[in-house]
Amino acid sequence: MDRRLFGNNAELAVVDFLIENSFTILEQNYAKFFGEIDIIAQKDDLIVFVEVKARKNPQASMLTLITPSKQRKIIKVAREYISKFGQERATYRFDVALVAGEKNITYIPNAFTQKER
Repeated sequence: MDRRLFGNNAELAVVDFLIENSFTILEQNYAKFFGEIDIIAQKDDLIVFVEVKARKNPQASMLTLITPSKQRKIIKVAREYISKFGQERATYRFDVALVAGEKNITYIPNAFTQKER
């Protein structure tokens, strides 16, 4: 299976996981020139920005793949999304979904936070 297809299948597995947990998917692969968010989902007044990392055979912690630089890009795109869609009053968080193999999902709510400026 090629890399892109593997990544797409991992994202779809996370979408299914979120739907099974009563989330509504608002966006997938929401991209701006300065970054991208894999999945944006909502449950009640909570909006989650989800970064998906997938590896066929993870040998080290996949959480280390979400560097501070990557976090800043995700936060910047999330701010743009919140502003564009008038979601300033919603509660939001940054989650990470680690997919090992085909569909072994480790879901980490509130994996990182926005630092105050």
